[in-house]
Amino acid sequence: MTKPIVEIVGLRVGFGGAAAVKDVSFSIQPGETVCIVGESGSGKSVTSLSLMRLVEFGGGEILDGHLMFQRGDVTMDLVTADAATMQSIRGNEIGMIFQEPMTSLNPVFNIERQLTDGLLMHEPLSRSKARERALELLREVRIPEPERRLKQYPHELSGGMRQRVVIAIAMACRPRLLIADEPTTALDVTIQAEILALLNRLKREIGMAVMFITHDMAVVAQIADRVVVMYKGDVVETGPVAEIFAAPKAEYTRALLAAVPRLGDMAGQSAPEPLRLVGDTHDPKPLTPRATPEPLLEVRNLTTRFPVKGGVFRRTVAQVHAVEDVSFTVNKGETLSLVGESGCGKSSCGRSILRLVEATSGTVHLGGQNVLAQTKHELRGMRQHMQMIFQDPFASLNPYMRLQAQLTEPMQNYGLDNREERAAQLFDRVGLPRDFLRRFPHELSGGQRQRIAIARALAVSPGLIVADEAVSALDVSVQAQVLNLMMELQADLDISYLFISHDMAVVERVSHHVAVMYLGRIVEIGPRAAVFENPQHTYTKSLMQAVPIADPNQRKLDGDLAFKPIPSPIHPLDYQPHQSVYETVGLDHRVLVQAG
Repeated sequence: MTKPIVEIVGLRVGFGGAAAVKDVSFSIQPGETVCIVGESGSGKSVTSLSLMRLVEFGGGEILDGHLMFQRGDVTMDLVTADAATMQSIRGNEIGMIFQEPMTSLNPVFNIERQLTDGLLMHEPLSRSKARERALELLREVRIPEPERRLKQYPHELSGGMRQRVVIAIAMACRPRLLIADEPTTALDVTIQAEILALLNRLKREIGMAVMFITHDMAVVAQIADRVVVMYKGDVVETGPVAEIFAAPKAEYTRALLAAVPRLGDMAGQSAPEPLRLVGDTHDPKPLTPRATPEPLLEVRNLTTRFPVKGGVFRRTVAQVHAVEDVSFTVNKGETLSLVGESGCGKSSCGRSILRLVEATSGTVHLGGQNVLAQTKHELRGMRQHMQMIFQDPFASLNPYMRLQAQLTEPMQNYGLDNREERAAQLFDRVGLPRDFLRRFPHELSGGQRQRIAIARALAVSPGLIVADEAVSALDVSVQAQVLNLMMELQADLDISYLFISHDMAVVERVSHHVAVMYLGRIVEIGPRAAVFENPQHTYTKSLMQAVPIADPNQRKLDGDLAFKPIPSPIHPLDYQPHQSVYETVGLDHRVLVQAG
């Protein structure tokens, strides 16, 4: 039997006296993918950072155990390795994809510099050869216009593109072990499928082992050979992926699998339905649509373009056609989901509706009033009726204000009474203890912070909430709780959601209607059942095919996927696109047949 590339034995890691990892042991063979799953705070990332000996830089300390790493014919314990040895291993023999792409990329260096630094350090390459290799890496991770991206800085790229750059950096030296910490969280399903297929190909070609940390059980089913389930610093279950999914032994593993929304679960259902979680005492009720729908938000021919500056005088030389001729209606008490790939215009559309970015043309009517025609003073009054839940709850909360102040501030802005009591009731509503009101955002977990973001959006009793990737970064069990909470609030308070997401299984679970976006346009729109069970547009079909299935017996990644170039949304100033023309293929079900 071959020796494992990595063998972790009895690992214990502490932070200031508190044990984050208690007694973790497992091994990874060459060419094997071991997935580590568990909730936030279970010790997954701490285990991986210990293996890279980076945990010490974050205030952690390896208290006990061994980290045995195979270097050629020599097995060494990384716990006792000196700084120079670890520097030669990091990025060369062990690569790591970090979870948060914005903080793991250097904001002052362009993408070329960040891709070539590791290559020049570890491999005998000239700067021109390193640049060629960097271009090749960007193509492998399916970044459009790679030559232009090399000269850009991280803040100029979308979240999905930044994550792909981080993946490219980690794979630059073709490491023998790749540690991937939530590598596909920010990616849409088609790019996620291609990245996973790329990792599979590298495993076959160079025998690379993968330590894959994720909360997405569907991804685990598609890519894992073995699974390690962690809970509160301990390994509660480990075994081959087929056994874990077919017959989980630990109660915690069963709860994790129960919380996974699976594509196709909603077949035959006419309305969204909360997930049935392990330990739930009451039956979830579906959200029945109104007999006679009443429109709340009406968007017509919305177009948003951003200028591209160039030349010595920074003149506008082209335009990014982010949102192009988009029309849809959101009814009271219902959810319309916008889905599509990173850069397709979903977030720009949501922000244009709320006037967080200014639209180029079109109309947006909320409750009969044209949002785009309001003055700044009038718009301030309208904002009470339309709120947003942002993707990153930590970035959208003020780190210097207590949570009570963050909830009462919007109420004060609109002259609402009984603010402290309302804030306490909101905490009750989102399932948080009232004593958390005195806490600061950094004292809460990611799922708790997202609940705060939902409570703050509800603080002024809006009719419309735009949820931009509101659950994409959450653990599977926390995600299920937050989704159930949002649906429960919708049933109780008659709220309408514009739900922006790239997770097709989540969209199927929460939506009344679905609109699929591609290159700024809606290519298909209709009732949830019609779009998911009878997709008509080729792009919608490709999205559905790329969705990972939470079943190890239905793997889609055994063969390589075709990498299709994404057309650029940047056009010259004189470019005149055609108006969107749709064909009606069913009741309220329309498909784009002409655009240019």
